[in-house]
Amino acid sequence: MEAVEKAATGIVGLDDVTCGGFARKRLFLLEGSPGTGKTTVATQFMLAGAAAGERGLYITLSENRDELEAGAASHGWSLEGFDIFELLPPESLLDADQQQSLLYSSDLELGETTRLIMQEFERVRPDRVVLDSLSEIRLLAQSSLRYRRQILALKHYFARSGATVLMLDDLTAEADDKTMHSVAHGVVRLEELSPEYGAERRRMRIVKYRGQRYRGGYHDFCIKTGGVSVFPRLVSAEHKRPVNREVLGSESAELNALLGGGVHRGSGVLVLGPAGTGKSLLTLTFIVGAAKRGEKAAMFVFDEEMGLLFDRAIGLGIDLQAMVDAGQLSIQSVDAAELSPGEFSERVRACVEQGGAQTVVIDSLNGYQAAMPEEQSLILHMHELLQYLNRQGVSTFLTVAQHGLVGDMRSPVDVTYLADTVILLRYFEARGRVRRAISIVKKRTGAHEDTIREFRIDGRGITIGEPLVNFHGVLRGVPQLVGKDELLLEAEPN
Repeated sequence: MEAVEKAATGIVGLDDVTCGGFARKRLFLLEGSPGTGKTTVATQFMLAGAAAGERGLYITLSENRDELEAGAASHGWSLEGFDIFELLPPESLLDADQQQSLLYSSDLELGETTRLIMQEFERVRPDRVVLDSLSEIRLLAQSSLRYRRQILALKHYFARSGATVLMLDDLTAEADDKTMHSVAHGVVRLEELSPEYGAERRRMRIVKYRGQRYRGGYHDFCIKTGGVSVFPRLVSAEHKRPVNREVLGSESAELNALLGGGVHRGSGVLVLGPAGTGKSLLTLTFIVGAAKRGEKAAMFVFDEEMGLLFDRAIGLGIDLQAMVDAGQLSIQSVDAAELSPGEFSERVRACVEQGGAQTVVIDSLNGYQAAMPEEQSLILHMHELLQYLNRQGVSTFLTVAQHGLVGDMRSPVDVTYLADTVILLRYFEARGRVRRAISIVKKRTGAHEDTIREFRIDGRGITIGEPLVNFHGVLRGVPQLVGKDELLLEAEPN
C-alpha cells in the first residue's frame, strides 16, 4: 500500500493522534462549540504550512482581519506568512430596500459567496486552505440539499487544484446535521467541559479518517500562550523496552529487611495509610537512595505546599533543595483543579524520557483523583501510567490517604491490585501514646517479611523497631497484649 503524504498540523500532539497530520489534497472538518479552539488550531495549521514554504489562504466569513490578528498576537504570532480573505456580507445587505427585495434572494447571495471564494483561490493558488466557518454557508443555503451540493462543489473544486482544506464548523445549526461528516475525508471534534470547580477542560477526538490509522478515543488538550497543546492518550503497550529488574534498597536497613531486600526496578509501590502516618516522608528515603546510586528522580506533589515539604525533609536530614540544584531531583507542585489527566501523564513522560528519571513519586493519589471525572477513569489512567513506567524501568511510588485514623479505614479508590508492592502504615495506641506501625501486605516480585513493626520518624530519620509479636489487633488501632510486655521504641531524647 502506497504511503499517503500528509501535511503537518503544526501541533505535535495532534500530528501524533492523526499519525502524521492531514492527508494532502483532501478536505477535513474541524468542529466544536464556540470557544473550543478551532480558530487557534486552524491558525497553527496555516503557520506550519508557511514555515514549510507552502502558500496558504485563510477565508474568514465570521471574523475580520483585525480580530484574527489580535488573536494571533496573543500567542506571539504574525499572520504575514499566508493570505487572509475577508468574505463579509456585501454592503447592499445593509440597505433596507435590498433586504425587502424578492430579487435579492439567498440563492443570489450564496452564488456570489461561492464565486468570490473561487476567485480568490484562483488568485492565490494555495497549498492549504482554511474556511472559517461553515455556519454562514449553511444559513445561506437554507436547506440540507443545497448545503450539501454547495459543499460538494467546493470540495471537488479544491481537490482538482491539489489543496489541503480545513473547514471549521461551530455546531450552531441542527445537532443532527451530519452533512459534512459524510463529505469530509476526516473529522476532528473539539469539546469543552466545565467542572463544578476549577478551570475548564478541553478534549478532542478523531471522529473519522478515511483509509488511515489514527489514535482513537479522547485526548486532552489545552490552550495557553503559544497555542494549542494536545496530549495523546497514553498507551503503555507502545512503550516497551528491556529492563534489568534488579533489587533497589532504601536508606533504611530495617525497611529493606521488611521488603525482602528492597523493591525491584520497574515496579510500582503503593504506600497506604491514614493522614499523618509518614507516607510522603517514607517515599523520600527511596529518592535519597536513587540519588546515592547516581540516578535521577521526579516527585509530583498534589497535596502539600512545597516550602513545608522541604522544611519537613530537612527535619529528617534530607536536603531536597540541594538535590534539585544538583539536577538529581525534579519536583513539581500539581494543582489538580487546573490540570487534566492527559497533561499530567505528559509531564510524567517528559521527566522520564527527557529528564532521565528512574524513580517517580506521586503524592498523593487522592489529589490525582480530583483531576478525574469519575473513579473508573482514575483506574484506567493509573493503570496505563503505571504500566508505562514499569516498562520504562522506572520505580514508582504512590501514596494514598485512607479515611479515618484508627479502626475500619477505607481508601477513596482501590488501586492495590495495580501495585506490585503495598506498604501499610497504621496508628495504634500503647502505654498511653499514639504510635505508628508498618507492614508489607503484598509483594509480587519476591519474598518479604510478614511481621508488623513499630516505626518512628524524627530528626534521625525513620527508625523501625522489632516485630510486635506480643500484640494482637495492631492494624485495627487498638492492640491487646497477648504475651509479656512488648519492647517498644522509646521517644527521641530532648
